[in-house]
Amino acid sequence: MNLFTGSGVALVTPFGEDKSVDYEMLGRLIERQVTEKTDAIIVCGTTGEPATLTKEERDRVIRYTVKKVAHRIPVIVGTGSNCTQHAVESAKEAEQLGADGILVVTPYYNKATQKGLFLHYQAVACATKLPIIIYNVPSRTGCNIKPDTNAKLVQEYPNIVGVKEASGDISQVADLARLVGERIAIYSGNDDQILPILSLGGKGVISVLANVVPRETHELVMEYLQGNSQKALELQLKFLPLVRQLFCEVNPIPVKAAMEMIGYPCGMPRLPLTKLEEEHQKSLSQVIEDLNI
Repeated sequence: MNLFTGSGVALVTPFGEDKSVDYEMLGRLIERQVTEKTDAIIVCGTTGEPATLTKEERDRVIRYTVKKVAHRIPVIVGTGSNCTQHAVESAKEAEQLGADGILVVTPYYNKATQKGLFLHYQAVACATKLPIIIYNVPSRTGCNIKPDTNAKLVQEYPNIVGVKEASGDISQVADLARLVGERIAIYSGNDDQILPILSLGGKGVISVLANVVPRETHELVMEYLQGNSQKALELQLKFLPLVRQLFCEVNPIPVKAAMEMIGYPCGMPRLPLTKLEEEHQKSLSQVIEDLNI
């Protein structure tokens, strides 16, 4: 089963001036995403800064999001950890809090072998009934789960239903599609590669871009899936300059600045992340102005 087809937003966690979670703004962001046709909401993923949320904050963000969304679209929770036991416990907690699925990043820093990765995901899959999306982002984790390992996991654990591929290696994605494309959903984890991954049989994107232009990101995917590849190409190319600016510094620094610029102030990231540098503020603002967002 697919958790969703289309655009899933990797939602920012808004903070107030005192750095506490701004639940009023979180509610506004959620309603905007639902209204603008986003197909799933992902909370406590990389863009949501889970590394600097306390357990109590994380649980409240999940609980609040589940209640606010009210089953209108799936709520997917980032539960990954470089400690397998912690990942298992986080998966169980997300299930108890009402999540529709979980996004589990490869264990970072430890640099597990492919055997270690298999056993890590095996432990999570056996601990929850929730659908699981594996998240592969070697640039942040120092760890790359290979297509063969994904294929073995998918074959043995039916609740592994998707892969968010952010390796940037289209050849690897093609190999993944060859091995498991009929059995799971492949999602682009890079906003500049939505169309290439759709062309390999992908089902959508888990997107930072969708924070800023949710309807257009949804439309990019749907236009392609409905056979309008030229329109999808136009949208992919149109938003490439914005995508580049959203990753001019480490995510989510630029997207939080972008949200402020379009009228949804979400505060600065928590340390050790910092405010977007002034030169990047100018270039991001210019792109937003040029696109009339």
